[in-house]
Amino acid sequence: MTKPELLVTPVDVANARAVIEAGADAVMIGEEAFGLRLAGEFKRDDIKEVVEAAHDRNASVYVAMNALFHNDMLDRLPDYLAFLHEQRVDGIVFGDPAVLVNAKRHAPGIPLHWNTETTVTNWYTANYWGRKGSSRAVLARELNMDAVLEIKENAEVQIEVQVQGMTCMFQSKRTLVGNYMEFQGQDLAVQGRSKDRSLVLHDPERDVKYPIWEDWNGTHIMSPKDMCIIDELDEMIDAGVDSFKIDGIFKDGDYLIGVTRLYRQAIDQYCADPDRYSDEKETWLEQVKAIQPENRPIDSGFFFKESVY
Repeated sequence: MTKPELLVTPVDVANARAVIEAGADAVMIGEEAFGLRLAGEFKRDDIKEVVEAAHDRNASVYVAMNALFHNDMLDRLPDYLAFLHEQRVDGIVFGDPAVLVNAKRHAPGIPLHWNTETTVTNWYTANYWGRKGSSRAVLARELNMDAVLEIKENAEVQIEVQVQGMTCMFQSKRTLVGNYMEFQGQDLAVQGRSKDRSLVLHDPERDVKYPIWEDWNGTHIMSPKDMCIIDELDEMIDAGVDSFKIDGIFKDGDYLIGVTRLYRQAIDQYCADPDRYSDEKETWLEQVKAIQPENRPIDSGFFFKESVY
């Protein structure tokens, strides 16, 4: 049985070190100008520091370059990729072919992870981008468990699956919601617009709140609940899914450390003794619930078609 990688998106350099100590095999970081929906902002000096700390602990560092690039950003790609190559990062996460083409020239040899968060919904797509040069496909969040297992069975590349955290429902390159509310001159149902550019849409009929991430890359409307499948890892481990991701968007460092420890225990336990994992998985689920923010209930996402949005 091959143990899957545990990948975490930390909020800052100190948190990156801490989640690695808590059991993360890899971290994904990046800079807002190049990466989408990052848990924290990591400038070049931060990336250098995280790479050094991670490599000292035999952990991997992936850098997000999965933004939607317009023409005015293309000239910045070669220099950034050359910097990442110089730092010996372990992977570049991309969604735009412009990154793929430039990486082959300016960051040769660094593994590329195809991640659009929405369009990797079948194994033909995963293998297509594998033949173009990617070594990993990050699956869409809207897939059920059967689809995930079928893709892994037929994939020619590594497969990464998100197992914890919020998911993106909608993205636009424009700050649509904030601009509209400002134009209207009223808050309406938007609560808490603040200096960190965060918004919350409240749906009183369903009694749920949708966080909105507005940044350099535009508007990102997020799910009202966090997915959590710490009690449903067994089939994917058996199938050989390569990486489980904990997404840290809108979470603090202590939460990420705690969740990382729980998933580390669950993965290690299943690989060592599947029967004991079955006996203890409900305990891990309850421990996750205990540290969840009050406004972020959990469900199983789309793995069993529980989420509705």
